[in-house]
Amino acid sequence: TVIRDVSQDPWQSEECDLFALVDSKGKITALQSRISDFPADVSHESIKALVRGANNPDWWVNGRRIYQLVVKRFFKDPPINSMPMGAVIVGREIDSARARDLGRILSSEVVFQYGGDVTVSSLAAVDEQQVAQEIKSGHKALEPQLGKKHFYSSSLDLTPGARPSLSFVVLKSDEEALASVGRLNHLLIGLGLIVVLAGVMLVYVISDTFTKPLGLLVEGVRALEEGNFGYPLRADGDDEVARVTRAFESMRHTLERNEEHRTQLEEQLRQAQKMDALGRLAGGVAHDFNNLLTVIKGNSDLALDRIKPTDAVRANCEQIRRVADRAALLTRQLLAFSRRQMLQPKILDLNELIVEMGRLLQRLLREDIEYKTQLGEPLGRVQADPGQMEQVLLNLIVNAADAMPKGGTLTIETANVHVDEGFAQSRTPLATGDYVMLAVSDTGYGMEASTKARIFEPFFTTKEPGKGTGLGLATVYGVVKQSSGYIFVDSEPGVGARFEIYLPLVREQVEAVPKEERAAKLRPGRETVLLVEDEADVRALTCEFLKAAGYQVLTAADGEEGLETGQRFGDDIDILVTDVVMPRLRGPELAKRLRRLLPDLKVVYMSGYTEEFSEMLHDAYFLQKPFSRDALLRQMQDALKGKPAEQADRPAFSLRIN
Repeated sequence: TVIRDVSQDPWQSEECDLFALVDSKGKITALQSRISDFPADVSHESIKALVRGANNPDWWVNGRRIYQLVVKRFFKDPPINSMPMGAVIVGREIDSARARDLGRILSSEVVFQYGGDVTVSSLAAVDEQQVAQEIKSGHKALEPQLGKKHFYSSSLDLTPGARPSLSFVVLKSDEEALASVGRLNHLLIGLGLIVVLAGVMLVYVISDTFTKPLGLLVEGVRALEEGNFGYPLRADGDDEVARVTRAFESMRHTLERNEEHRTQLEEQLRQAQKMDALGRLAGGVAHDFNNLLTVIKGNSDLALDRIKPTDAVRANCEQIRRVADRAALLTRQLLAFSRRQMLQPKILDLNELIVEMGRLLQRLLREDIEYKTQLGEPLGRVQADPGQMEQVLLNLIVNAADAMPKGGTLTIETANVHVDEGFAQSRTPLATGDYVMLAVSDTGYGMEASTKARIFEPFFTTKEPGKGTGLGLATVYGVVKQSSGYIFVDSEPGVGARFEIYLPLVREQVEAVPKEERAAKLRPGRETVLLVEDEADVRALTCEFLKAAGYQVLTAADGEEGLETGQRFGDDIDILVTDVVMPRLRGPELAKRLRRLLPDLKVVYMSGYTEEFSEMLHDAYFLQKPFSRDALLRQMQDALKGKPAEQADRPAFSLRIN
């Protein structure tokens, strides 16, 4: 029992001759030895055998050298994941000096036998040779007579199952056996305590240096996979594990910032996609309704011309026209939201626009609302439609006034703003550059996050039924986007709301908005008109308007038919009046082909909404549906006179409150 206990304990001192780090495949990744002639080409297969038996201390024979080892395996994620990652091997060489030390401790002679050879022993050379010969002779019981001393032997197989095996043989002199048994018991107890303490210290050092930091790092990786960016990590010291941990923590912080930015961008993308889908739906609905309203308004105008003022049904016709006008206003607001309305951008000074509207704006506010302006001087110029910017400002002010039922303060601000990368990140998707900022803020009851996320949707309103259409802020959104601008809202319940509009700053000078000229009387027409419209009712009504004004009218139901008619009549045609979106051939392509045959052909486009009209309106005119008879005839007259399209008469802009 004593021999077994001693042989199974790998340590008799705190010295260590061998340290190795092995990966899961048995490949040596790090090797440190204090033995000067330690072989550099250690067999990987022998190392794999050590790792497979790594539950307890083991023995290793390399040539004629014997090593006593401790093999400690570590795993990827204990105890859940028991996939081995490698092993740490610590050991010492058993040479003749250490064999003699062990012999003195045991008060015996010791022999390490590998197969049939004596590898290491505490004996003198002559005695060792005699013992080797007796071992080779095959005696069952080894009881050598060395000099005058008779020895009994006891052996222990240190590598059970291995071939050849390593055996530890103790030769005890009978005269000293009894005397040394007592001393040996006391020595083994003390030695066991020392070995246990040394093992505990070694395990603690290895665990504290490698296992614990690696375990924390693995836990941090798992936490990161689950989305936890705050798992605590320890990166003390400057060893490899600490450097890897610090690099992982830096990577984790970067991933956390990227994750926050990605979440923000995904939310903005969803919002943009939703608004784009709503815009497409609103634009399509407005286009179809404009065709219907064109027929309703036109026929009501015709009926009013033919009915006497004293006729009882005249009031009904006037009511039809008024309701059609209100419906046309709603469709224009839908087109503004969907960014498909026809704009006439000018170089503007927003300060002048606000000052000119100041008196009207103050009239819209109740007496318990204080009106303030903070206009930046000097203010840069922007390019926008003056009438639409007036509508934007009016809608924002009316919205702010409704948010302050018990009174408060309404403030309009303007300022030049330079947007750098830092500010742009806080106002995504605002791009870097120079802008003119227009802000309207109130001290009302504010908005919750759910309300703020939907305020620009058409027909969304928090007002009572009958007190709002839900198109005011949708119109603002569409006009700002169509003017290449950005709009943001900051609001919290109980602290009011602030709408900020950023329009790109331009360097041109302010353009004087020409006064609209109205013809005192529209002259009769004599020219030939090619009318192309796929909606039969609109085509019939427009044809009736033109014929009543004296024009000769040729009609076509689509672009292909219009092209055939134009080719057939040729120079007899003076002007083309065409819808934009038609089956078989669109209006712009029709005009392009006919102008190859008739270079002097005048063109007037009719449409319920615009769709990339910048190139289309070159040397052409645009008539917004629904249109009145006078608007159609005035546009015809301007086109035939060759009046520049930018100065052509357009319907007077009137401020309307939703």
